[in-house]
Amino acid sequence: MSPDDPGNDRGYRLQDQIGFILRKAHQRHVAIFASHIADLTPPQFAALAKLRDVGETSQNQLGALIAMDAATVKGVIDRLAARGLVRLGKHEVDKRRLLVGLTEEGQRTVEQLVPLARTITEETLAPLSAREAATLLQLLAKIC
Repeated sequence: MSPDDPGNDRGYRLQDQIGFILRKAHQRHVAIFASHIADLTPPQFAALAKLRDVGETSQNQLGALIAMDAATVKGVIDRLAARGLVRLGKHEVDKRRLLVGLTEEGQRTVEQLVPLARTITEETLAPLSAREAATLLQLLAKIC
Protein backbone atom coordinates (compact mmCIF):
# COMPACT_ATOMS: atom_id res chain seq x y z
CA MET A 1 0.00 0.00 0.00
CA SER A 2 1.29 3.45 -0.85
CA PRO A 3 0.92 6.40 1.57
CA ASP A 4 -1.56 8.02 -0.87
CA ASP A 5 -3.80 4.94 -1.10
CA PRO A 6 -7.32 5.86 0.17
CA GLY A 7 -7.35 2.62 2.18
CA ASN A 8 -4.20 3.70 4.01
CA ASP A 9 -4.86 6.03 6.95
CA ARG A 10 -1.39 7.50 6.46
CA GLY A 11 -2.69 9.11 3.24
CA TYR A 12 -5.07 11.20 5.32
CA ARG A 13 -3.84 14.77 5.57
CA LEU A 14 -5.78 17.00 7.92
CA GLN A 15 -4.78 20.16 6.05
CA ASP A 16 -6.50 18.78 2.91
CA GLN A 17 -9.86 18.18 4.61
CA ILE A 18 -12.84 20.47 3.99
CA GLY A 19 -13.58 20.99 7.68
CA PHE A 20 -10.04 22.07 8.43
CA ILE A 21 -9.89 24.43 5.45
CA LEU A 22 -13.30 25.94 6.28
CA ARG A 23 -12.24 26.42 9.92
CA LYS A 24 -9.07 28.25 8.86
CA ALA A 25 -11.03 30.42 6.42
CA HIS A 26 -13.56 31.17 9.16
CA GLN A 27 -10.81 32.11 11.62
CA ARG A 28 -9.34 34.48 9.04
CA HIS A 29 -12.74 36.04 8.39
CA VAL A 30 -13.46 36.48 12.12
CA ALA A 31 -10.09 38.20 12.60
CA ILE A 32 -10.86 40.58 9.72
CA PHE A 33 -14.35 41.18 11.16
CA ALA A 34 -12.92 41.99 14.61
CA SER A 35 -10.42 44.44 13.11
CA HIS A 36 -13.33 46.46 11.67
CA ILE A 37 -16.17 45.82 14.13
CA ALA A 38 -14.72 45.27 17.57
CA ASP A 39 -17.82 45.74 19.71
CA LEU A 40 -20.07 43.10 18.09
CA THR A 41 -19.56 39.45 17.24
CA PRO A 42 -20.36 38.15 13.76
CA PRO A 43 -23.51 36.37 15.09
CA GLN A 44 -24.67 39.61 16.75
CA PHE A 45 -24.14 41.53 13.52
CA ALA A 46 -25.95 38.79 11.57
CA ALA A 47 -28.97 39.15 13.87
CA LEU A 48 -29.04 42.94 13.45
CA ALA A 49 -28.58 42.74 9.68
CA LYS A 50 -31.36 40.16 9.27
CA LEU A 51 -33.73 42.18 11.49
CA ARG A 52 -32.96 45.17 9.26
CA ASP A 53 -34.01 43.07 6.26
CA VAL A 54 -37.15 41.38 7.63
CA GLY A 55 -38.35 43.65 10.43
CA GLU A 56 -39.77 42.32 13.66
CA THR A 57 -39.91 38.53 13.77
CA SER A 58 -40.01 35.72 16.30
CA GLN A 59 -36.81 34.73 18.03
CA ASN A 60 -37.12 31.20 16.60
CA GLN A 61 -37.66 32.50 13.06
CA LEU A 62 -34.67 34.82 13.40
CA GLY A 63 -32.55 31.87 14.49
CA ALA A 64 -33.62 29.90 11.42
CA LEU A 65 -32.92 32.87 9.13
CA ILE A 66 -29.36 33.28 10.44
CA ALA A 67 -28.60 29.57 10.86
CA MET A 68 -28.47 29.49 14.67
CA ASP A 69 -30.02 27.03 17.06
CA ALA A 70 -32.55 28.30 19.63
CA ALA A 71 -30.10 28.40 22.55
CA THR A 72 -27.46 30.32 20.59
CA VAL A 73 -29.87 32.88 19.16
CA LYS A 74 -31.35 33.45 22.64
CA GLY A 75 -27.92 34.37 24.00
CA VAL A 76 -27.22 36.65 21.02
CA ILE A 77 -30.59 38.39 21.42
CA ASP A 78 -30.18 38.76 25.19
CA ARG A 79 -26.81 40.48 24.70
CA LEU A 80 -28.19 42.78 22.00
CA ALA A 81 -31.19 43.64 24.20
CA ALA A 82 -28.89 44.45 27.13
CA ARG A 83 -27.12 46.95 24.85
CA GLY A 84 -30.41 48.51 23.77
CA LEU A 85 -30.06 47.41 20.14
CA VAL A 86 -33.14 45.15 20.02
CA ARG A 87 -36.45 45.11 21.82
CA LEU A 88 -38.37 42.03 22.90
CA GLY A 89 -42.11 41.62 23.04
CA LYS A 90 -44.83 38.98 23.21
CA HIS A 91 -46.93 38.06 20.19
CA GLU A 92 -50.46 39.45 20.52
CA VAL A 93 -52.15 36.10 19.89
CA ASP A 94 -49.54 33.49 20.88
CA LYS A 95 -48.12 34.77 24.17
CA ARG A 96 -45.47 32.02 24.14
CA ARG A 97 -43.92 33.51 21.02
CA LEU A 98 -41.14 36.03 21.68
CA LEU A 99 -40.84 38.78 19.08
CA VAL A 100 -37.58 40.61 18.36
CA GLY A 101 -37.17 43.93 16.60
CA LEU A 102 -34.58 46.65 16.18
CA THR A 103 -34.67 49.67 18.44
CA GLU A 104 -33.92 53.07 16.92
CA GLU A 105 -30.35 52.71 18.22
CA GLY A 106 -30.15 49.23 16.71
CA GLN A 107 -31.37 50.57 13.36
CA ARG A 108 -28.76 53.36 13.41
CA THR A 109 -26.03 50.92 14.44
CA VAL A 110 -26.73 48.39 11.68
CA GLU A 111 -27.00 51.11 9.03
CA GLN A 112 -23.54 52.37 10.06
CA LEU A 113 -22.09 48.85 10.05
CA VAL A 114 -23.35 47.59 6.68
CA PRO A 115 -20.63 49.44 4.71
CA LEU A 116 -18.02 47.95 7.05
CA ALA A 117 -19.54 44.50 6.50
CA ARG A 118 -19.07 44.94 2.76
CA THR A 119 -15.43 45.87 3.36
CA ILE A 120 -14.99 42.79 5.57
CA THR A 121 -16.34 40.55 2.81
CA GLU A 122 -14.05 42.19 0.26
CA GLU A 123 -11.01 41.73 2.50
CA THR A 124 -11.91 38.12 3.23
CA LEU A 125 -12.17 37.38 -0.49
CA ALA A 126 -9.22 39.60 -1.51
CA PRO A 127 -6.84 36.71 -2.33
CA LEU A 128 -9.29 35.60 -5.04
CA SER A 129 -10.18 37.09 -8.40
CA ALA A 130 -13.77 38.30 -8.78
CA ARG A 131 -14.58 35.18 -10.76
CA GLU A 132 -12.97 32.89 -8.17
CA ALA A 133 -14.85 34.66 -5.36
CA ALA A 134 -18.17 34.22 -7.17
CA THR A 135 -17.41 30.55 -7.81
CA LEU A 136 -16.42 29.97 -4.18
CA LEU A 137 -19.64 31.53 -2.90
CA GLN A 138 -21.73 29.51 -5.36
CA LEU A 139 -20.01 26.26 -4.41
CA LEU A 140 -20.30 26.89 -0.67
CA ALA A 141 -24.00 27.77 -1.08
CA LYS A 142 -24.46 24.48 -2.93
CA ILE A 143 -23.19 22.42 0.03
CA CYS A 144 -25.16 24.37 2.68
